Formats: sequence, C-alpha cells, structure tokens
Amino acid sequence: MFGRKKKQQEAAAKGGTPEKKQSQLAVVKDAYKLVKKDSPLAILWCLLVFTLILVFGIIIGNNLGHPIYAGFLSLPLAFLAGFFLFTRFANTAAFASIEGQVGAGASVLMSIRRGFVTTPAVNVNRDQDMVHRVSSKAGIILVGEGGYGVKSLMQDERRKMERFLSGVPVTEVIVGDNQGQVSIRKLQKHLKKLPKKLSTVQLREVRARVRSVGGLNLPMPKGPMPTNVRMPRR
Repeated sequence: MFGRKKKQQEAAAKGGTPEKKQSQLAVVKDAYKLVKKDSPLAILWCLLVFTLILVFGIIIGNNLGHPIYAGFLSLPLAFLAGFFLFTRFANTAAFASIEGQVGAGASVLMSIRRGFVTTPAVNVNRDQDMVHRVSSKAGIILVGEGGYGVKSLMQDERRKMERFLSGVPVTEVIVGDNQGQVSIRKLQKHLKKLPKKLSTVQLREVRARVRSVGGLNLPMPKGPMPTNVRMPRR
C-alpha cells in the first residue's frame, strides 16, 4: 500500500511517469488472495449467504405470484450481503497479514481516511520499539508499539510535545494485547472514539507547528489495509 506510493513519488522526482492508480478489479483480486490464504472457506460462506438470500427472495415472490420479479429484486440484495461478508473476511485477513511486523501500527494509522494525520516512527530505539505521532481534533496522540522500552520513548515524545505545543492535549496509546493496551485490530476505532478537544482552526495551527518537528523514515508493511468494512485500498 505505502510501497506503491513511495515508488510513485520516486518516479516523479526522477522526472518519470508516476505509476497508474490500481484498478478496483485489481484491489478485489488482491483482497481475494488474502482472504483465500487466511480463510480458505470464506468464499464458500459468501456464496452460501448470496444463495440463501436469493432463494429466500424467490420463495417469497413465488408465494405472491411473482417469482421472477422477486428474483430480480433479491439479486442485488444477495450480492450486497455476500460482498459485505467478503469485506469482513478481507478486513480480518489484512490485519493478520501485517500483525507482528515492524511498523504495523503506523500502517493502520495511516489508512484512516479523514481527520487524522500520522507521522510514523518519530522516536525509535535499537530494539525497534517506536512511537508514532497522530494529530487530530483529540489533540496529539502518541501511539507506541514494541516492548518495555516503548514507555521511555513515549515519555520523551510527550515532553517534546508539551514543550513545542504547550496546552495541547496529549494522549498516549500503546498497541498490544495486554491489559491497558489496544489491539491493532481495534486501533482505528479506539482513536476515532477519543473526545474532540480542538477546533478546526486550532488543529490547523497545531499541524503547522508539528511539521517543524519532523520524524524518521520507516518502511511500512506492504499490502492492502482495511478501513472499517470497506474494501482495502492501495
């Protein structure tokens, strides 16, 4: 996902033609490969849901004396139900494909569409513990992933933010499955539920000041990433 964007930027910098945006068909194809690898029976479940809804609609139409008409009406509903289930499987498979990789948390954060701007790996140690910085109407959100050393990195980054952005709320989130941590699968939802404390004007000022702080370059895990129940995009 992010590897493709980097290639486009490099091509543009060299004066070349940026790579064309991936078609929706290719996106679905990639998602299908992920789902098939993670859950081989997922496609059968999607087909089963599609068939059951279609047949149920035809039966109801037959009882009303209009089986063909009911079949036409049931077809898009059956397709939407099957496709929705497929996106749920794709969502799970996409998380499974990056879970445990370095920078997986940043990859998830950067896939949030609106209201959040992520600077990955603003603080990293030799054990590859790292902190990502997110700006939103909730203020500055520091997201750490790694081992025990991440707490020290979080404290350093909090002090830096409080020095540069005095008065701006700073929230700390650690990615993980232990108590007090947020699993990578629930990270997006957790951030979106944080209370909004900044206005649009204040957020714009905060982001302008944060740009001067900068961050580090970090390779992100490749592959499609989910955004709620929508299809993964690159």
